[in-house]
Amino acid sequence: MLMNKTLKMVGAAVMLLASCQTPESGKIDRKAVVQRHNIVNHSADTLASLTVGNGVFAYTVDVTGMQSFPEYYKKGVSLGTQSEWGWNSFPNAGDYAFEETLKSYDFNSEGRDAKYSIQHKEGGRNTEATEYYRVNPHRLQLGNVGLAFTLKNGEQATVDDIHHAEQTLDLWTGLIHSKFTVEDEPVEVWTASAQSTDRIAVKVSSPLIAAERLQIFIRYPYPSGQFLDEAAYYGEEDKHQSRIVSEGEHAAVLEHILSGTNYFTGLNYSNGTITEAGQHHFVYQPASDLETLEFSCTFAEENSFEASEPDYGKIAEESEDKWRAFWESGAAVDFEGSTDPRAHELERRLVLSQYLTKVQCGGDHPPQETGLTFNSWYGKPHTEMHWWHGVHFALWGRPEIMEKTLNYYFHTFEKAKALAERQGYKGVRWIKMSDNDGNESPSSVAAFLIWQQPHIIYMTELAYRDKQDKGVLEKYKDLVFATAEFMADYAYYDKEKDRYNLGLGVIPAQEVFPAAKTINPTYEVAYWDWALRIAQEWKERLGEPRVAAWDEVINKLAALPVQDDVYLATESATDSYTFPKWMTDHPAVLGALGMVPESPKLDKAIMKNTLDTVWAKWFWEKTWGWDFPMTAMNAARLNLPEKALDALFMDIQTNTYLKNGHNYQDGRLRIYLPGNGGTLTAVAMMLEGWDASEGDFPGFPKDGSWKIKKEGFKKMP
Repeated sequence: MLMNKTLKMVGAAVMLLASCQTPESGKIDRKAVVQRHNIVNHSADTLASLTVGNGVFAYTVDVTGMQSFPEYYKKGVSLGTQSEWGWNSFPNAGDYAFEETLKSYDFNSEGRDAKYSIQHKEGGRNTEATEYYRVNPHRLQLGNVGLAFTLKNGEQATVDDIHHAEQTLDLWTGLIHSKFTVEDEPVEVWTASAQSTDRIAVKVSSPLIAAERLQIFIRYPYPSGQFLDEAAYYGEEDKHQSRIVSEGEHAAVLEHILSGTNYFTGLNYSNGTITEAGQHHFVYQPASDLETLEFSCTFAEENSFEASEPDYGKIAEESEDKWRAFWESGAAVDFEGSTDPRAHELERRLVLSQYLTKVQCGGDHPPQETGLTFNSWYGKPHTEMHWWHGVHFALWGRPEIMEKTLNYYFHTFEKAKALAERQGYKGVRWIKMSDNDGNESPSSVAAFLIWQQPHIIYMTELAYRDKQDKGVLEKYKDLVFATAEFMADYAYYDKEKDRYNLGLGVIPAQEVFPAAKTINPTYEVAYWDWALRIAQEWKERLGEPRVAAWDEVINKLAALPVQDDVYLATESATDSYTFPKWMTDHPAVLGALGMVPESPKLDKAIMKNTLDTVWAKWFWEKTWGWDFPMTAMNAARLNLPEKALDALFMDIQTNTYLKNGHNYQDGRLRIYLPGNGGTLTAVAMMLEGWDASEGDFPGFPKDGSWKIKKEGFKKMP
């Protein structure tokens, strides 16, 4: 009997190893994994645009491999050209002062004159000032660079004249190869982005060159001043200027002049000429003795271009080298051989999300939610989204990319400190919606959010955990301690209950709750507790004494609000699961265990009840892309791997991942990078685990349906 029992145990162990291979069971063929998810287009699908770039600059193309039809694509994944430095402001004709956006509040009747920058709705100067500072500064669309074709009848080709398309983005190299015909004439286009400059290069081969029926155009749109800027607004031509600064047989420089900035475009090309075809519209006409042309276009703040060849080959080689180095660095996972029908799709989302976030989220600042493709919220980053944009880089073994974006906090430190002082608090209060310089944007929601505050502690903790290097502590300690100082001071002491509250005066991550009535949202309280504890650990690691005021808050911070053995969204919303409005937007209550590590304040049995309640009652069609990985992380920490996978694949529109890998939300927000980052974060956690987890692949079922190879991942806290 004992022998039989032993054999059964051995057999079970063998089956487990077969279903979940460990990193030691064979090195991953990373190139094969990546390239089996190469994107192939056969039509002008406006939601399948492709992007090349380098993290601080991106160029998005249509089915021709360039931006030939920006107006046709503008309501899909728009054909944007954006750089981290490209910003503009309209003239401040009303001479509005930022102070006109401020309004004083004293939520807790403590005599505090806390001034918040809000959206005034009453009309007059305050409302006009609000609108001005929301729109300005705004991120620029630097220009459209595309192909123009002349038909035999002399008319310009439209997208309907593009036939027999075959376009491939090779993810391993970051190169796009496009083939198609125009009136039965073949056209072949190769597209590459430089990796160290804001430069794209193309090689084009076609009989249409010799027939003088193929040109390349550069056209400068005007900033739309709208929530979205889709890179195809050609109105108000007299409000900006464009000109040819210099030109020659192989090079030219253009200048684009707007009210708030000017910048230059350096062109390098095979034999041909540059002419002005209209206001803000320039054309390169290649020489008719060419069968193949090369063309490069560089955007820069200064006219410091050096004479050079267009040299597509050199830029393509640079792209190949940098992308190969990226894919060979950090972590990788291979699901080949899995019998769960979702495995291939999950792997596709992971590969494409790595590509997209590397292209669009690797700069010196938190990215905007639509990256470097088109504007949302006027192109401004939201710091509460930085966790979703940045954490996955560290968990996938590429912390240097995450750390690069942390430069923003050094750069904006003084403005964050001034914001805290303006509201009567110590430390720094990180600005929720801003430009790269940390200038606030008025918002009646953003002004009262606080969940962005602990993110810098979370991300710097990941940076430290990567190498356990005291130098990391020294580098970031001022950011961590000033952040914690605000957090401790922000917590309001309730004498009657002898505790510290968050609120009144807070809008939680679930943004449906009013600031004036909201107190102790579950997610924020849990995150506050964890981050203050980590800040104290940093003090101890550096040999410094713990801060008594922080311990006072930690020890007396309000309990997580519970009703009927379920966590409430906030203490003030006792009807959290009966009032329909409270069951829309982000189910942030689940973030209290998932995003946030398990804390002494949390009861996992109650959180299990909470997950079950949210799962059954939530209006999931009114959620956002990162809500699904957040739910998956919660389920994983509750030892519910099947439910974690079900969360990642919930059949809801905002959980859609397009052919090009983008997380689609709706007709307004066609791409949403926090969803991509969230998926990468959740799966890294499900694969590698977290501090309190045991065994390998803790977030995946052990039923034999998943065959997994992984390497290079880091544990989540």
